Amino acid sequence: MRNYDLEFLKRFSMVLGMLALITLGLILLASHLHGRIPPEVSPSAAARTQERIAPVGAVYAGDTGAAAQAAAAAAAAAAAASQVAYGGTTDGSVIFQNLCGACHSGGVGGAPTLSQGAWASRIAQGKDTLYKHAIEGFTGSAGVMPPKGGNPALTDEQVQATVDWMLDNLK
Repeated sequence: MRNYDLEFLKRFSMVLGMLALITLGLILLASHLHGRIPPEVSPSAAARTQERIAPVGAVYAGDTGAAAQAAAAAAAAAAAASQVAYGGTTDGSVIFQNLCGACHSGGVGGAPTLSQGAWASRIAQGKDTLYKHAIEGFTGSAGVMPPKGGNPALTDEQVQATVDWMLDNLK
């Protein structure tokens, strides 16, 4: 071999050696960083742990404890009421304007508009059927009614009040 061939092989070997060292260094760095990430806990294991460490009972401290229990119940009721759509109102016009009117004003998706002709066959089925279709949803040949108008936070009473308002305001 000639000198320039040997020189090339020497330099090429050095480049390959450096690339191998860089690769090994990156592998070690990635392994170290991966080891620092905590393992993901499965939701079922977390639920079992919470169930296992949950308190068995509670302490009742007479009138003070009764007041605390009453305050906790009131706070829970307030939190539950805030999860109800439209503040829990049973004013059908409010719910119609904010939710139902999007489809029933223009007949979107086959929704009946507020006209007697569009509702005559539906009214003939009875209010209980109308309530059921509004609460549970309905797919018919004319269109689709999603359950609770697409808002699961509505209560059954709110849906019924809105159906009643719509029937009272047919033109």
